Amino acid sequence: MTRDMKKILLYFAAGAMLLSSCDLDINENPNYPSSSSVTDDLIFPAAENAIADCLGDQMFNYAGFFAQYFDQNPTSNQYNDLAELNLDESSDLFRRCYTYLYAGALTDLQTILDRSTNTSDIFACTVLRAQAFQLVVDNLSDAPYSEALQGSDNTTPKWDDGKTVYEGILAELDEAEAALDGSAMTVTDPMLGKSVSQWKGYANALRLRIYLRLIDGNIDASTYTAKAKALVAANEFFTGDVVWDVYSNASGQYNPWYDTYHSLGTRNHCAAYSIISYMSVTSDPRISYGYAKCAKDGTYVGQLPGCKTLMGEWTGATYNDDNVSGVNYSVMVASPIYLFTQSELQFLIAEVELRFNNNDAAAQTAYENAVAEDFSSKGVEGVSTFLSGIRTGWDNMASTSEKLNLIYMQKWVALNFRDHMEAWSEIRRTDVPALSSASAKQIYESPMNYNAGDMIEPGVNYIVAKGLCKRVPYPSNARTLNPSNTPAAKLLSDPVFWDVK
Repeated sequence: MTRDMKKILLYFAAGAMLLSSCDLDINENPNYPSSSSVTDDLIFPAAENAIADCLGDQMFNYAGFFAQYFDQNPTSNQYNDLAELNLDESSDLFRRCYTYLYAGALTDLQTILDRSTNTSDIFACTVLRAQAFQLVVDNLSDAPYSEALQGSDNTTPKWDDGKTVYEGILAELDEAEAALDGSAMTVTDPMLGKSVSQWKGYANALRLRIYLRLIDGNIDASTYTAKAKALVAANEFFTGDVVWDVYSNASGQYNPWYDTYHSLGTRNHCAAYSIISYMSVTSDPRISYGYAKCAKDGTYVGQLPGCKTLMGEWTGATYNDDNVSGVNYSVMVASPIYLFTQSELQFLIAEVELRFNNNDAAAQTAYENAVAEDFSSKGVEGVSTFLSGIRTGWDNMASTSEKLNLIYMQKWVALNFRDHMEAWSEIRRTDVPALSSASAKQIYESPMNYNAGDMIEPGVNYIVAKGLCKRVPYPSNARTLNPSNTPAAKLLSDPVFWDVK
């Protein structure tokens, strides 16, 4: 992100604050005047900021619990409901994201789409629009789509099923890319260096991500398998990472997730048992990037999910912050928000090469590139040694299924402190890490019976059907503003449309 782009954000700081405190109609945008004086070079960053804020703050936090990167710190209580999955529509977990995406990002992008004749800008808007709708669907399964963003012409849009939305945004991407006529060779917005080819690469990565969800959701799997193979064969993807990089180590300019923690002034997160156990058994040097050794014995210790209120009873002793590893909040102070990492992209390519092309060598190359990209991103050394490890070396896996599992497990590790929403979505799509058959108490009593890295059902779990969280509740502002069309309330155990396993 350029220095000029950081300055652009100052124009929207006051408007962005409005979003955090108001109930808004998703068809209306209160932030910007309808004057032509608000030019596209100002609107693009506002839309990107709204998407990034959702990914890098609320979703980063709750999906970090769902992916079992975090648990609630023993002596704090801010996120007990996330740790124990005690959530319903009254929790309003998705309310702010719903507002930011519709009244912010999507309305801003629609403004550009309605008035621009620059085919490159229209394409870039469509790419961002695709990611915004993907995020809504991956959280809620359904979304206002075909009738949304019509302003006063339709203030109560219908909700479309997730399959319709996914297929709709894929068609939009194809149409917008086909319309590129070469008359505008750069994108107005400076993200991705204004490069149309980089934006195409970003679009192709989003396509690949969505194709795999549709394949595993048994939606026209043969067609989307062929499309995924064609994308990988063409190899026209972005270079580097797709990031929203506007933060610094200065008050008022912190990364939003860090700023939320910082403003609370309380240590609320500790390391979760699943990620710590897996990184420990694989001798992963990245463990020190995100976590601190516990004060009690100087080792890395993760807390069993949803068990902070149970540990004192089980141990028969005082259980406090010294008993568990803390989170290294400092790595997030000025961290960019990752809209798509190169590491994730390489893992997706590895999966396609292994599952659909039966190309072991190409899959290995992509897998090793994916891990190396994450080591580099986090400034951690030792990737060569790590990739030769007994549990992490490609050639040490005895079968294709073991290699595929390795791809998924290492993607889970790589997305930690990068894109927690994608980590949670990929866990639901792949069922990796697997859910342990042992309860949290059984694991505490007999840790040798636990397969390091498996997901663990919270010790205190408010989901009636038990298990793990499969979606978030519909936001209350959707039900209040559009009661006739917002779907009936769902349970956390109800999967999104592509989660059919």
